[in-house]
Amino acid sequence: MNTKNNKIFDFWNDHSLVFLEMAMKRDYQESITSCDGYGKKTRECGDTIEFYLMIKEDIIQSVSYNIKGCLFSHACANTLIKLTRLQSVERARTIGPWDITTCLKTLPKEEEHCAVHALAAFHLALDDYETHKGLTCCKS
Repeated sequence: MNTKNNKIFDFWNDHSLVFLEMAMKRDYQESITSCDGYGKKTRECGDTIEFYLMIKEDIIQSVSYNIKGCLFSHACANTLIKLTRLQSVERARTIGPWDITTCLKTLPKEEEHCAVHALAAFHLALDDYETHKGLTCCKS
């Protein structure tokens, strides 16, 4: 891919180490049948992100995700998990797309919608948790 100054973009050398790690990481990618909060969001292009939350005493103990999307979506989902795991639900709600893009350092501007998309699905999972607080819910 060329940039404005005709420099060839080298994916492996021109992305930050944290971006590469978050884009390739699959440790938290799994579907869960029983969780405390579940959220799913599909974009018009068909990209889909699902989040599964396990929460104890309003602290996010674990987050899993399933995704049908690009490398940039994986990077954003994993970064969101990194920023919210072991945080309070209240604190997790304050995370914005800029927190994800700042952490990743080299998420291309034209892919920032992936951070917004991941956050939308994550917020649906938080909403689901708060609606069913104290009850284990299953994904629909």
